[in-house]
Amino acid sequence: MTDANNLISHLVELRNRILRALLSVLVVFLCLVYFAEDLYHYLARPLMAVLPENASMIATDVASPFFAPFKLTLVLSFFIAIPYVLYQVWAFIAPGLYKTEKKLVMPLLVSSTLLFYAGMAFAYFVVFPLAFAFFTSVAPSGVTVSTDISSYLDFVLKLFFAFGVSFEIPIAIILMCWTGVTDAKSLRAKRPFVIVGVFVIGMLLTPPDVISQTLLALPMWLLFEVGVIVGGFYSKNNQSDEQEDNPATDN
Repeated sequence: MTDANNLISHLVELRNRILRALLSVLVVFLCLVYFAEDLYHYLARPLMAVLPENASMIATDVASPFFAPFKLTLVLSFFIAIPYVLYQVWAFIAPGLYKTEKKLVMPLLVSSTLLFYAGMAFAYFVVFPLAFAFFTSVAPSGVTVSTDISSYLDFVLKLFFAFGVSFEIPIAIILMCWTGVTDAKSLRAKRPFVIVGVFVIGMLLTPPDVISQTLLALPMWLLFEVGVIVGGFYSKNNQSDEQEDNPATDN
């Protein structure tokens, strides 16, 4: 009965944490939905700035003028609520962690959130202007560039997600070093393979143009180097903790 009660209590707490996370997204959404059109206009600025004169974005579907800003606001609400959502995850798993693990997890949650936001900001302020300028400049003669608002939204959301996730590379490396899956020395030895790998990932996650692929691959490489440097300290700290927890016994 005790095990059953513990399981039920954990399930109830999990349900409450999920409901709180969903409620936070809903609250942010209700605060932003009034500004849905303004948010979409701000999102479209990088493209609008490089469109030819007298060109504009279009809606090829009847409901697109409503659903495109609505979808953007919903996704943005989730992105904004990520810190609170991750806090709910942390609050649920924290009781089962050791003291040393708690010291590691909370900084990683905070830094992973900031890195995800940094990846999105890099995409918006650096990648979008360069990529859209390239796309519009290579349009064949006689072709008017008029992007559909729903297609544009899907395109930029994919790039936001790709750059946000790719900026999490240092966190992944730190976790692998801390858990003993690998170490900084091994990762340095695999650097040539990593460089090739990040360009392959950039090719798969971005549109088929060299600019977007390179602008994703280079930050991933730099973040890999940062992760290796920081991961080296976590490996040393982990080894020190293991030695303290398992002192040598005299024969």
